[in-house]
Amino acid sequence: MNIQHLKLAELRPYERNPRKNDAAVGPVVESIKQYGFLVPLVITAEHEIIAGHTRYKAAKRLKLKTVPCVVADELNEEQIRAFRLVDNKTAEFAEWDAELLPLELADIAADLSAFGFELPEPGEPEEKEDGGGQKETSFNYQEQYGVIVMCESEAHQEEVYEALQGMGYDCKVVAT
Repeated sequence: MNIQHLKLAELRPYERNPRKNDAAVGPVVESIKQYGFLVPLVITAEHEIIAGHTRYKAAKRLKLKTVPCVVADELNEEQIRAFRLVDNKTAEFAEWDAELLPLELADIAADLSAFGFELPEPGEPEEKEDGGGQKETSFNYQEQYGVIVMCESEAHQEEVYEALQGMGYDCKVVAT
């Protein structure tokens, strides 16, 4: 794999990119700030983006001059179109291991809340009778997963909320 550092001005997004990624740009900006630009864009020989539109937008927001790129000149046009979809779709098949994720998060001192990670706090103990008059203490704990979308204004928040609700997501509005 030959990684080239190309000027952002030389790259162009794919005009028919079906992935709506604006909500992910902020977390990717934060990731690049904290860890660097570690995943190159995949581009055609003509410098059209195949994969990495979110990283491209994040780089623009950060006013980076150059970004790492891999030219996928071994792919034909149909393979390029298919890979654009497959690269994004494969992430949807993965899920978090509910037992291992809290262990991994507990070992990391960095605040990862900008990426939607928060170590859940167990619920308050609740007391109940065991049928013999004895009180039994148990925890009422249920894992919940969420994504925090940072909005630029109240109007933007409302727009994002309505869009997510329209897609069937259970959403909560938070202001900080």
